[in-house]
Amino acid sequence: MSVNDTAPAQKGFLGFVERTGNKLPDPVFLFFYLIGGLVLISILCAVLGVSAPHPTQLNPDGSTMIVRADSLLSAANIQRLWVDMPKTFTHFHPLGYVLIVMLGAGVAERSGLFASGMRAAVRGAPTALLTPVVALIAMLSNHASDAGYVVLIPLAGILFAAAGRHPIAGIAAAFAGVSGGFSANITPGQLDALLFGITQQAVDNSGLVEGLNVNIAGNWFFISVLMVIYLPLIWFVTDKIVEPRLGKWVPSEQQAKDFGEDDKPLEPAQKKGIRNAGLASLAVIALWAFMTFGPGTPLISEEACAPGTIESGACSIHATLAPLYQSLVAAFFLLFLFAGWAYGAAAGTVKNHRDLVAMMAEAMKDMGYYLVLAFAAAHFVAMFGWSNLGFITAVHGANTIEASGLPLPVVLGLMVIFTGLLNLFVGSASAKWALMAPVLVPMLMLLGVSPEGATAAYRVGDGATNIITPLMVYFPLILIFAQRWVKDFGLGSLTALMLPYSVWLLITGVILTVGWFYLGIDLGPGAPIEFNMPAAPAAVTP
Repeated sequence: MSVNDTAPAQKGFLGFVERTGNKLPDPVFLFFYLIGGLVLISILCAVLGVSAPHPTQLNPDGSTMIVRADSLLSAANIQRLWVDMPKTFTHFHPLGYVLIVMLGAGVAERSGLFASGMRAAVRGAPTALLTPVVALIAMLSNHASDAGYVVLIPLAGILFAAAGRHPIAGIAAAFAGVSGGFSANITPGQLDALLFGITQQAVDNSGLVEGLNVNIAGNWFFISVLMVIYLPLIWFVTDKIVEPRLGKWVPSEQQAKDFGEDDKPLEPAQKKGIRNAGLASLAVIALWAFMTFGPGTPLISEEACAPGTIESGACSIHATLAPLYQSLVAAFFLLFLFAGWAYGAAAGTVKNHRDLVAMMAEAMKDMGYYLVLAFAAAHFVAMFGWSNLGFITAVHGANTIEASGLPLPVVLGLMVIFTGLLNLFVGSASAKWALMAPVLVPMLMLLGVSPEGATAAYRVGDGATNIITPLMVYFPLILIFAQRWVKDFGLGSLTALMLPYSVWLLITGVILTVGWFYLGIDLGPGAPIEFNMPAAPAAVTP
């Protein structure tokens, strides 16, 4: 079937978003331009003597420490830029987190585990439950990197057509789950490794506290509840709003033949592979449980509750389990690796260890662009810290918000909305968070919000508007999937189709974020939403 070569131009606000976003440079060069602007601002602020009092540190004479803006063209900062360039890049926290997880996920994806697992999950769904099953698997598929977009979304259209329903509704439900529900999931995964790596970098560069570690499970409870809320919402919007507007689906003879050929059941070897992958996953989970509760307890910090720490208040269940939280990156690496290996050995896609190594190498090749982006982002984040502008902005921003009298839950809700609007222009989740985290994380810490709380609010806004911006990298691909079924389906058609999802995802995300903070529930194991700044000793006037 032929498809439109070009999509019609958007008008109105969405047209403005499309035109403005297309004028933005590639995110890599966006960071380089921002570095240039940062250098100029740092010089100006240093000349003007811009400063802020440190909330927790004093000078040796007991007076309040004043943090001043530092020019990035000072001799010390120029030396740091060139001498520490390898360290600045390789010590960028998200880099190690993401690469390790992707080594395992690359095997699971290339062995066919992710694709077969999604096909098996949605093919047998009853017609009445087809929408929620598609939405659920779509959200879970975010562990599968790009497989959710490439495999599940076109498959959902085929399954809806086979069930006598409009295939565009299936594409919409899957797209809403994969991209709109980007952060909703039952367990942490690659996205958590990426975002919390950036959050950790922001905490380290803030200068507010030392030794504060965030972990990959820091939003586990929150994203699980997010999935529970998003699932019936996507179900309702699909069945009650989107599909009725599409009307009854009447396929052509060629279309009926096409989706009949595409909707093939799994081969016996693939079914065996999925069973073996499940057993391999259980083995990894059992290994981690043994290392946590078995003899020697290598993933339990017994020193955290040694004599002396109890009296000082340093002993807590979170401190005791800190090694377990910090080991979860390695746990997900092994989980994906062995599950993919077990599937591939049964399905015939992994014949020997050389195939395994080749798949891991291919996964690293796919990370080439991310490495370039990480290099630029690492230097922007580091230089922002060297200039002290992030700290100063955070202190004054916190004071302004505090003086405004806005309740903190409202502040977090506004942050969700702001992130959703920014997402219309800058699509990359990591690029946006690398831009925002150096200011927002320390600012919210000063206001009593934990780094995990700031990350949770960010990811809600980041996901909700993915599905209506033409700048989302997979937007053109989804358009092609839709044009397979409706030839004249254009960019405006897709945006209008997904707008109800985006509005309701954003509304419910804001309500959940605000309500969660009011209730003060932990966002994940060892991750309270509130943060208490260490008390500073009383200042002494010299």
